[in-house]
Amino acid sequence: MTKLFRLYTRFAAGFADSIIRPFYNIGDVVVFLGKTIRTVPNIPKSLGLIFDSMLEIGVRSIPIALVISIFAGATTAWQANYQLQEYVSMRYLGTAVSKSLILELGPVLTGLVVAGRVGASIAASLGAMRVTEQIDALSTMAIDPIRYLVLPRVTAAMIMVPILTIYSVFFGIVGAMFVSMYFLGVTKGIFIVGVRHYFYYTDIMVCLIKAFIFGTGLSVLGCYYGFKTTGGAEGVGKAAIKAFVSSAIFILLSDFIVAALAF
Repeated sequence: MTKLFRLYTRFAAGFADSIIRPFYNIGDVVVFLGKTIRTVPNIPKSLGLIFDSMLEIGVRSIPIALVISIFAGATTAWQANYQLQEYVSMRYLGTAVSKSLILELGPVLTGLVVAGRVGASIAASLGAMRVTEQIDALSTMAIDPIRYLVLPRVTAAMIMVPILTIYSVFFGIVGAMFVSMYFLGVTKGIFIVGVRHYFYYTDIMVCLIKAFIFGTGLSVLGCYYGFKTTGGAEGVGKAAIKAFVSSAIFILLSDFIVAALAF
């Protein structure tokens, strides 16, 4: 009985800690973001590092982002057809799909993909540098670790995630149009008319604002957990997991906030 009570106590304490601790980290993340913002005037000195980070964060994420967006668009078209065919004319299928991809699925799925591929990778790479004392060595050599390691990654993510989102939305619509033409009996012309009929530039602006916020958040969180890594190789793995989970929560929460403010 005593052993069972101890197990229950440990479980309850761990559960409570997993809920409460992220709120303690919010202040640290804000301070870390402030330190990063202070290095912004050094961007011209870091252009080479920024372009390297853009290649890693953006260009090498294109294949997986495009595959996911194409299938997301195809699935959205198929489900929209199932849900709307008895109530709405199929000439609005392109409208329903494009609105869903531009306002929600495009930026959110792209953000989650980049968070899984890049955010966790940033945390792991910086975490490995932390536990091997390479970050401390930079400070010893009078090199600001935030300017050298964090600023290029955050800047690159702020630029490349919106660009990836544009590609994702476009290819998602292409995937939806393919399914509509060859499986749902909706012609290309009708689908495109549906896309154009209710297309608003404000929707694109909201999409890009979301992508910009997501890119900033996932890169800052990845760098933050990388800098806070302790405990050797095991700590590096935990930092990568924390970076992805916190980035996913941030993306979904900020997605709701932006949507509530915009609409």
